[in-house]
Amino acid sequence: MSDFVYLASQSPRRRQLLEQLGVRHELLLPDAGEDTESLEEPLPGEAPSRYVQRVTGLKLGAAIARMKRRGLAPAPVLCSDTTVALGRTIYGKPADAQDAIRMLRELSGRTHRVLTAVAIQDGRKRREALSVSRVTFASMTAAQIRDYVASGEPMGKAGAYAVQGAAAAYIPHISGSYSGIMGLPMHETAQLLREFA
Repeated sequence: MSDFVYLASQSPRRRQLLEQLGVRHELLLPDAGEDTESLEEPLPGEAPSRYVQRVTGLKLGAAIARMKRRGLAPAPVLCSDTTVALGRTIYGKPADAQDAIRMLRELSGRTHRVLTAVAIQDGRKRREALSVSRVTFASMTAAQIRDYVASGEPMGKAGAYAVQGAAAAYIPHISGSYSGIMGLPMHETAQLLREFA
């Protein structure tokens, strides 16, 4: 398995999961003024699986360009993106507290999908994988949703929740990859990294 990668992600959870796999990494974060948020805009009518794979590809392309611009030593670059979907509706990161409340109200008492795409590139070689899991939320009262949003945890998280945080109190059932729901499916990532050994 490749024992060193550049990680193009600001997520502390992805760093933690890579460390769990025993993979050394250096962060390859955007330059000041580099607009990565605009890459996350869904296209009209775009399917959630297509969306998360397209966004991951765009972020990887931006990271490769960043690595070259900085004159860094060549190594595999790993990029990942996670989205939450209810039917064909995509739930990205909430814009503000009201948006987080809306998302949680819509997810409450229902089962949704969490899609995490992973892509790794080294030179011309590029490999991708997609992890799809299902998460069931118990019904949440308006007060429970308000209190959870007030904790600040939903901000910056797809679907306005963190499975490894306080939201776990409202999740009776998960089917699929727990690490994928956190943001980096370890099984798929390890399989991809073996191809870059």
